Amino acid sequence: MAMPTEAARLPRHIAVIMDGNGRWAERRGSIRSVGHRAGAKAVQTAIEFCLERGIGCLTLFAFSSENWRRPEEEVGTLMKLFLRMLESEIEELHRRGVRIGFIGQRSDFPAEIREKMDWAERLTAGNDTLRLNIAGSYGGRWDIVNACRRLLAANDGAPLRAEQVTEESLGGFMALADQPEPDLLIRTGGDCRISNFLLWQMAYTEFWFTPVLWPDIDRAVLQQALDDYAGRERRFGLISAQVRGESA
Repeated sequence: MAMPTEAARLPRHIAVIMDGNGRWAERRGSIRSVGHRAGAKAVQTAIEFCLERGIGCLTLFAFSSENWRRPEEEVGTLMKLFLRMLESEIEELHRRGVRIGFIGQRSDFPAEIREKMDWAERLTAGNDTLRLNIAGSYGGRWDIVNACRRLLAANDGAPLRAEQVTEESLGGFMALADQPEPDLLIRTGGDCRISNFLLWQMAYTEFWFTPVLWPDIDRAVLQQALDDYAGRERRFGLISAQVRGESA
């Protein structure tokens, strides 16, 4: 039996929970905003890594639905940093063939940021080197509820019969429905939970947790995640013999 090729061992889609910015700054005696700025540089490292490895999709958990409850000053800093990145990085990403999309409750953001989001999506809509999805004001439970509402609305006001609600019909209205589901989730910062991120989409995602704080992420750590992923057997409910193509 031939071994899988190197390309076959690569995840098509990586999702990342970028955790640890605040702790990174606090351990250095700095304010949390310093950690968020350092974390922005790590985002560039992750994008570069995916471009180099030929990863098709990268989804970054930038700001959760629950993060709005953080101190007002920190939220304000995050919004300014988000806007600055949109203004300074998008054209270079466009030049490199990156298609940018945003998922989450966009209406929660200030108008200036929403306008930049729309502009970034329009500018990069024709690119296909890497799909970069940024989850902002996003929650997995919200995503499922939103999909239910959209499914109902798509029925043109007619009563929706129970048999019309299927995984396929509902799944078509979930965020990222036009992309492969994440093969690999990377969470930095040491916590081993998914924190309401892509609950529907990660039914069969492989999880990889590291104590490394997000601003300290480099290519070596990301490669560790890929190496670990390459050694896993993904069965999707089957048995090993079926995965290997052997008779039961």
